[in-house]
Amino acid sequence: MPARKAQSPRRLVIVESPTKARTIVGYLGDGFDVEASVGHIRDLPQPSELPESLKKGPYGKFAVNVEDGFEPYYRVDPGKKKKVAELKKLLADADELYLATDEDREGEAIAWHLREVLKPKVPVKRMVFHEITREAISRALENTREIDEDLVDAQETRRILDRLYGYEISPLLWRKVRPGLSAGRVQSVATRLVVERERERMAFVAADYWDLTAELAPATGDEQDNAFRSRLVAVDGAKVATGRDFTDAGQLKKNSKATVLDQETTERVARALEGLPAGSVTVAQVESKPYTRRPAAPFTTSTLQQEASRKLRFSARQTMRVAQSLYENGYITYMRTDSSALSQQAVQAARGQITELYGAEFVPAKPRIYQGKSKGAQEAHEAIRPAGDSFRTPAQVAGTLKGDDFRLYDLIWKRTVASQMEDAKGKTASLRLSAETGLKDGPSQVELAASGTVITFRGFLAAYEEGRDADRYEDGQKEARLPQVAEGDTLNILEVAPEGHQTSPPPRYTEASLVKRLEELGIGRPSTYAATISTIQDRGYVTTRGNALVPSWLAFSVVGLLERYLDSYVDYEFTADLEAELDRIAAGQDDRNEWLQRFYFGDDGRIGLKPTVEDLGEIDARAVNSVPIDEGVVLRVGRYGPYLEAAGEDGEPKRASIPEDLAPDELTAEKARELLEKQDTGERVLGEDPETGRTIVATSGRFGPYVTEKLEEDQPARGRGAKKVKPRTASLFKDMDLETITLEQALKLLSLPREVGVDPESGEVITAQNGRYGPYLKKGTDSRSLEREDQIFEITLDEALKIYAEPKRRGRAASAALKELGTDPVSEKPVVVKDGRFGPYVTDGTTNATLRKDDSVEDITLERAAELLAEKRAKGPAKRKTTARKTSAAKKTTTKKTTSTRKTAAKS
Repeated sequence: MPARKAQSPRRLVIVESPTKARTIVGYLGDGFDVEASVGHIRDLPQPSELPESLKKGPYGKFAVNVEDGFEPYYRVDPGKKKKVAELKKLLADADELYLATDEDREGEAIAWHLREVLKPKVPVKRMVFHEITREAISRALENTREIDEDLVDAQETRRILDRLYGYEISPLLWRKVRPGLSAGRVQSVATRLVVERERERMAFVAADYWDLTAELAPATGDEQDNAFRSRLVAVDGAKVATGRDFTDAGQLKKNSKATVLDQETTERVARALEGLPAGSVTVAQVESKPYTRRPAAPFTTSTLQQEASRKLRFSARQTMRVAQSLYENGYITYMRTDSSALSQQAVQAARGQITELYGAEFVPAKPRIYQGKSKGAQEAHEAIRPAGDSFRTPAQVAGTLKGDDFRLYDLIWKRTVASQMEDAKGKTASLRLSAETGLKDGPSQVELAASGTVITFRGFLAAYEEGRDADRYEDGQKEARLPQVAEGDTLNILEVAPEGHQTSPPPRYTEASLVKRLEELGIGRPSTYAATISTIQDRGYVTTRGNALVPSWLAFSVVGLLERYLDSYVDYEFTADLEAELDRIAAGQDDRNEWLQRFYFGDDGRIGLKPTVEDLGEIDARAVNSVPIDEGVVLRVGRYGPYLEAAGEDGEPKRASIPEDLAPDELTAEKARELLEKQDTGERVLGEDPETGRTIVATSGRFGPYVTEKLEEDQPARGRGAKKVKPRTASLFKDMDLETITLEQALKLLSLPREVGVDPESGEVITAQNGRYGPYLKKGTDSRSLEREDQIFEITLDEALKIYAEPKRRGRAASAALKELGTDPVSEKPVVVKDGRFGPYVTDGTTNATLRKDDSVEDITLERAAELLAEKRAKGPAKRKTTARKTSAAKKTTTKKTTSTRKTAAKS
């Protein structure tokens, strides 16, 4: 073995993911072993997972010793012990260790943790690169560096900060709102933004206004070829009101001098214009200006998430997952970056490709230089672009990239190339038109306007045009091609259409606009936005309606409590300042421990988190969870969901549940009264069961709408040990409605389970019934899923026997493979996609891994499936209760970080 090492030195390279490892190993060749850590190998444990000796000490509350330099207690994740053992074994045969994790704060921290846990006795080199190409890897090997202690400090500070924030504030939510909730430094602020927008929509009062459009054409020439559309903009010299002239209270703005047209006046003007003779409209003004439009900068993490949301309908999480795959497979540069700058090689590659594909006239004389917006950009130093010193076009990668991977690469390529192209050029024309209506008791003179843009040179538009978020005040009129006219020319009126409008409330945030707003406020990091938005959805604070983010009433309670009692911790400026202070630590300009001391305990200029939480006083949980809807009507957020409450005539409160699909801004006073009246009795009587004589009612409960029978009050149990008689109940099928269900349908539901027949071989009865996970057949202890609820009443014995004749499926609907992907590179077994009880999953026959939210059966690749399976294997089996023996073992394998010595060394 020593002789082999002398003749052939071994270098161990550690990266985060198996995909990244497989890509890099092809560029390194002999002499290198490349292994993946599969993300972090250790972290702060839950306090309950601490060794018994530490649970009652200073580490007991946070796994951080706040009394002595905020020293963190790190533990190797139980699921990573096997991985750590593998890495140590490889390291034993290595002559050098290369830590090649991503070059951002988190990647730097992963590298530091690896070094601390593996304790290498060979030289350690930090290897960084922003793209995975042969050239980039070669350059990275020649330009290694030390681990950046300041970046590690900044990441550890962020981790400890988030632990302190969450563990101090979340228990308050458990006690006053609902158990199991969480608060977070960025997630709480993001939730507040969504809630504030919904409050604006709830307070919004619509205003009505009218205008008209007129289709015109020059009095001379072909009317059809020269027709264009104009809009009414003024009457008798006064501007006609549009949506921008109204406040959200439905009133004209104080400084507005606009005239609000009503329906009657507008229709009279329209009729008057239609009755005018040819040539009655005069061109009063013609303006023509040169038009120039510059291309957008190359993608940063934030702008990529926004544009992928607009153009590809990707969620932020989906965008980052696909981008991660493209990066690790060598297609794009690193996808977590605040910089919009391009390297010299990238600029040359883009300009060369523009010349080749579009022509030399599309290449500007000088390269375009883009400056990053973030002063403290701690991420990669370059924008997101196609990897390599020369770019592969979408056509060149079409054979290897499919589905979402191809679509995102295509977007990145177009944006990068367009950013180095010439401006789009043309001219804009604006027409001001006038006409006399002839009305004596109404507007006598009207003005119309039209505008259009003519592009004479497409420039970057030949490759790409940036999307934009919906405008609240869009009038639906696109700029049109206008005919050649001069001042004084006359026009004919071809058609006039009066149009009524209603002002629109502020649009809800989409993922794209929320990401944009967070970045504008300087809150969090773009690389964390995907996780933040996913978290507030997973916590039940926000749901989606189309692309819009809709807050739940639970979010109203949480945000209301934080605003009332911990206002600074959801204050936008305060949260942005925290980010700037973390940047100072990353730059080595502030001391981590001193900063955490100020944040947690406070100083002369700041009240710390600890004294703030301890000095909250009494909090009225009922008030926190109440939202006034109307006089005498209050919405309450209860343990099992939101409901309305109002005083009843008999002094007892009336209550009504809130439909799940009713957004907060749709719960008007009128709607609330309607719901209370509808659920005053809480039931809808359907009729009597002809067999029992009992009344059958439809109602709604905690688990949705259902039907039940009314029993006589205090109906006694019969027989010794008998239990009190319970009414029959049955949930409604998905296609049934509480308002329309009939007595006949209800009785069929209450008759379940339905006996389908008897298995002639076993003699067992087969029944069809509905359960928590859907319709199914049951024969003894053997259950088989049905595809549709209506099969419960329709399936025959022969059909049931055919289902039972098929092989037993593992879990619900774990049927034949939905898709075959290929061979797993680790287990060397075939990987397929199946549908299981909890949704689709991938399996190699031994390991199963559920598809994530943004994975789809149609688009999942073998590469992605192998990654999911690798992560599942790394986690190991599900955790079981900790025994004393396991706790003792954990003490031996857990490492504690000593910060004081390292900090002193770093600053000296």
